[in-house]
Amino acid sequence: MRATRFLDQTFYNNSVRQWGIALAVALASFLVLLLLRRLLVGRLGAIAKRTTTELDDILVEMVGRTNPFFLAATAVVFGSRFLIFPPTTDRYFAAGFAIVLLVQCGLWGATAVDLWIHRRAGLRAAHADVASVTTMRALGIGAKLVLWVIVFITALDKFGVNVTTLVTGLGIGGVAIALAVQNVLGDLFAALSIVFDKPFDVGDSIAVDQMQGTVERIGLKTTRVRSVSGEQIIISNSELLKSRIRNYKRQLDRRVVFTTDVTYGTTPETVARIPGMIREVVSSQQPVRFDRSHFTQYTDSALRIETVYFVLDADYGRYLDIQQTINLELLRRFRAEKIELAFPTRTVVLEGVPLSPTNSQQPPTTVPQSSERIQPPSTAID
Repeated sequence: MRATRFLDQTFYNNSVRQWGIALAVALASFLVLLLLRRLLVGRLGAIAKRTTTELDDILVEMVGRTNPFFLAATAVVFGSRFLIFPPTTDRYFAAGFAIVLLVQCGLWGATAVDLWIHRRAGLRAAHADVASVTTMRALGIGAKLVLWVIVFITALDKFGVNVTTLVTGLGIGGVAIALAVQNVLGDLFAALSIVFDKPFDVGDSIAVDQMQGTVERIGLKTTRVRSVSGEQIIISNSELLKSRIRNYKRQLDRRVVFTTDVTYGTTPETVARIPGMIREVVSSQQPVRFDRSHFTQYTDSALRIETVYFVLDADYGRYLDIQQTINLELLRRFRAEKIELAFPTRTVVLEGVPLSPTNSQQPPTTVPQSSERIQPPSTAID
């Protein structure tokens, strides 16, 4: 009877029996939640090891980092279902649990951001891209800051605070700050665009307008390029993305066009054999893909044969070695075949000019004006 009386005693609108049941339910719920978290981490971790995606790895880490305090709060909510509280107490109790839930959501979001940034930064660091690692970490800090601001404003709203004025003030302040530092923000977003879109990386050889060089650093505001002449060129990220960028490091092959000029005294039969001769010389080089060689036009002082081939290597030095070998071999074959390379000449005809006594024996109509020798084959590359 005494035990029954004790269990029937009322504390805060609930009997001792109800408090005991609620406590037992809360303890049991807490243990079940801990066990469930452990099982989920084990099962999901085993599945994540068999996949190559990052989403399941992040999910496993989020479950594993669930705070025990949140699990305890959830267990208390389950136990409170067996108790009766006044409306005011029940309302504050629900608001308190909502805050705990918001904090846990913030921790989950921060964990996801940290893991994603850590993996991306690790990939960048593996390629020695230190500047991009710094940018990624700064992006992670900004994302977590925005996340916790949202959690804080939502928590204030749960306690009945009018956040409309606060949000309006933050919006007006944000607009004012954005107008004041719009150039900086433009460069910042351009840096993020470079990091995610990756038109170039540190170490790439690029050309921007009339400037050409190697990318040394990609910062939050500027990108620094070491030009081919040695000086460092600093370009704002926003201006850089507005320009047309040519990335030579990602060039897969190199198209080469060169011409060979022979004299007008060359017989048609010999001219017809020259493209095949050039084809044989070019095709013997490695790594090269021959495209075409044709007698294309009559110039002022030569018969022109145009040849096109591809060097299957983006290295500029490799291309120069191949072109030099082709030029030397063609020179040897032309000498053996007695084919003359043409050079530009110009003849000026003078009419009505009296002859002087010293040159009265010379022809009166034609006088060589000038003649200049140059290297006949010319080369153009893409």
